[in-house]
Amino acid sequence: MISRSAFLLLALAMLSAVPPLAAQAAAPPVGEMMSPGVSAALARHRAATLRDVRYRLELDVTRDSAASGRVAATFTRAGDAGDLVIDFRGPSLGAVTANGRTVADREWRNGHLRIHARHLRAGENTVTAEFTARIAASGASIIRFKDDADGSTYLYTLLVPADANQLFPCFDQPDLKARFTIGITAPREWQVLANGAATGVEPVGEARRWFFAETDPISTYLAAFAAGPWKVWRPESAGGVGLFARASRAAEVEADTLIAVNRRAVAWLERYFGVPYPFDKFDMLLAPAFPFGGMEHVGAIFYNENQFIFREAPTLGQQIGRKSTIYHEVAHQWFGDLVTMRWFDDLWLKEGFSTYMAARMQDELDPESEAWKTFYLRNKPLAYGTDQTSGTTPVWQDLPNLDLAKSNYGPIVYNKAPSIIKQLNFLVGDSAFQAGLTRFLTRHAYGNATWRDLLDALEETSGTSLDAFGEQYIQRAGMPVVQPRMEIVDGRITGLTLHQRPARDLAGDPGGWWPGRVLVRLAYHDEEDRVIPVTFTGEVTRVAAAEGLPAPDYVWSNEGDYGYGLFLLDSASASYVAENIGQEEDGLRRAMLWGALWDEVREGRMDPAAFARTAMRELPRERDEQIAGLNMGRAWTALSAYLPEDRAAPLMGDWERLLLARSEDGSLTYGARKASLDMLAGTARTAFGRGLLLEFLAETRTFEGGAIKQPTRWSMVERLIALGEPGPQVLIDAEAARDTTPESPRRAFIAAAGIPTAEAKAGYFARFLDDPRLNEEWVTAATGPFNTPLHSGLTLQYLRPSLDRLEWVRDNRRIFFLPRWISAFVGGHDGPEALAIVDRFLAENPALPIDIRRKVLQSRDELERTVRVRTSAAAR
Repeated sequence: MISRSAFLLLALAMLSAVPPLAAQAAAPPVGEMMSPGVSAALARHRAATLRDVRYRLELDVTRDSAASGRVAATFTRAGDAGDLVIDFRGPSLGAVTANGRTVADREWRNGHLRIHARHLRAGENTVTAEFTARIAASGASIIRFKDDADGSTYLYTLLVPADANQLFPCFDQPDLKARFTIGITAPREWQVLANGAATGVEPVGEARRWFFAETDPISTYLAAFAAGPWKVWRPESAGGVGLFARASRAAEVEADTLIAVNRRAVAWLERYFGVPYPFDKFDMLLAPAFPFGGMEHVGAIFYNENQFIFREAPTLGQQIGRKSTIYHEVAHQWFGDLVTMRWFDDLWLKEGFSTYMAARMQDELDPESEAWKTFYLRNKPLAYGTDQTSGTTPVWQDLPNLDLAKSNYGPIVYNKAPSIIKQLNFLVGDSAFQAGLTRFLTRHAYGNATWRDLLDALEETSGTSLDAFGEQYIQRAGMPVVQPRMEIVDGRITGLTLHQRPARDLAGDPGGWWPGRVLVRLAYHDEEDRVIPVTFTGEVTRVAAAEGLPAPDYVWSNEGDYGYGLFLLDSASASYVAENIGQEEDGLRRAMLWGALWDEVREGRMDPAAFARTAMRELPRERDEQIAGLNMGRAWTALSAYLPEDRAAPLMGDWERLLLARSEDGSLTYGARKASLDMLAGTARTAFGRGLLLEFLAETRTFEGGAIKQPTRWSMVERLIALGEPGPQVLIDAEAARDTTPESPRRAFIAAAGIPTAEAKAGYFARFLDDPRLNEEWVTAATGPFNTPLHSGLTLQYLRPSLDRLEWVRDNRRIFFLPRWISAFVGGHDGPEALAIVDRFLAENPALPIDIRRKVLQSRDELERTVRVRTSAAAR
């Protein structure tokens, strides 16, 4: 691997070789440039006529609700480029200068600042602007968190995907990368973190001004800072790596562990890519009330505090989840930060690759985690569930305006994309794949690229045409359903074929069959299994190598999980697997076969009660924490959503006793026992189950030889309230008094959302979107208890009002808020009445923006499936 200095010289040489700026670039009409958001046309024009951007950004965050600032933007401009449009939608804009002269005729509207061409010149220009930016708990570029534990205030930015222009005037598009020099004035006792390394601090009255080194070229959405009375760890042994966390939770932070895992990830990626860590410094922040799992800001990764601080001994799933998030965000420093997608239509290029590289990293660094089993369990069910709906999209998603980029986030980008990348790796082979990624990262370092650039690099290193792969997996929406058909004569296979069809007929679908390679397993109980490599050749693919072999116990056509699609079992295989799945020793294969059985339920080919009984039969001997956890969730869905009450009720008591027995089974790992207790805490339904929860809270029943820990206590309180336990507010107040940690106010707020009264529901719904004191993460956490299916009679009235606010939600909340909002309010119901409300909303709003309509359709189609499966189960 070359040194960073040598790599930087090489990268800068490549950047300097880009074509010259367009001398006669025709600007879009003024009306289009000044329309809300950042249109693709405006972005293309600026990318063609501007270069070498630098921002000197100064902010004063000593006030509570607003930051004052000044920015100096320096850039090279093509001649005859027309008027300059800078993006800014903050609350106020002060003096503006261009090349040292005041711009008195500036135009500022619709989130854009227009400077007439006569104020500018060909070559280097400098524009300065004074401005203010909002500081708030939600809906602002600077997020404010008030720590009830000690009264402290913490600030941090979150600009992805298009909120940099809410913070300061800039060219807010990913392909106008810039070098940032940031200065922050903050209260004297605060610590400040930014993308560049801190170079100095000086007193300014009662405050201090922090100075940070200029960054390498980065996209605007990756700029970041955080300020507050953070506790900082920067051990000498960590090579300069720093960790920031709020002071009231410092004692709970596993600082050495978190720093070590991040450093291991950096070292592994440097070796794999053959490209050194591309930036000057590496810090991380545990952000309170953070709405994502993490955010890959250059040199300053922000992680979700709640997911990274364990208040009780973590399960294997929690540990793997934390490491996976670290590996994902660190991988972004190469895929997303060093090389950034040109436009957010290629969002998958950074998110999909970071998830896939995280799995490869986990497989090597943590072999005991069975990374590819984890990859399957955490990605395929979510991807398949979304890709079967009429609201699905291609992996590459058309994006006419950057304002719509928030809607591109979701399972297609985060779960389907890494899944098809696994197939892509399998298609070209490991060596060509690794070499292609190195070529891609080197060729486009500190610049931007598209999906086609990636496939070009892989074609060069593999010699394989990837045109069909791009057309069917990247540009086409939906996925294939693949089903084997086998002919047996005298105990021998005379024919085995794999049949493809689209999972759903989608409007505008170009058709065709999905290319790819898979492994087909013929499984036998009395002889060695046969695994046959198969390359798809059309809608029907003949597996010639299977002909003449003995009839197998079952056929599994996606061995190793290399294929992407809904791989179904034939009826004989499904029957055998349902009876014998507990005998399968391979973790990944067992997980996938369980997934295939669950697909049988969702496709209406297996009774939900039969699946629930099968899962309950196998759970006592299932030792794998991850498989058991997912199957407990599926079994509960079968019992609580897919089965009518009269068929589910006889199984509820057995369900609770099973979970209790697993939580007390000393032969299981702690994580498996704890996951069973957590499931009991979230699903108790009968008088017996309710009694168990009360015993745990009274400490007359123990777990692991002692009283349950505080997070588990809160979960049980939430469930009891949902079940109608008398005196819910008294129960919450008593628990809040008992819990003296900083988490107490948040958990109390979440628990009270589940109080089953009309008054409580009305009060919470009124606050969810219109109380400026509420942090977004608190709201998304509370919408679950608010919408528990047990209260559908109380919450059905809020379904339509929740849908009527969707455009406001998209425009005023963070990227994951909209789908979580829809999922909570639509997913809280399982009856035809709710489905009718959603359908009526869609019918009455034909002009609903397509991105929002797709999100609604994803939840709507899942609700329709629930109604269909439940209706069928009622007729059995």
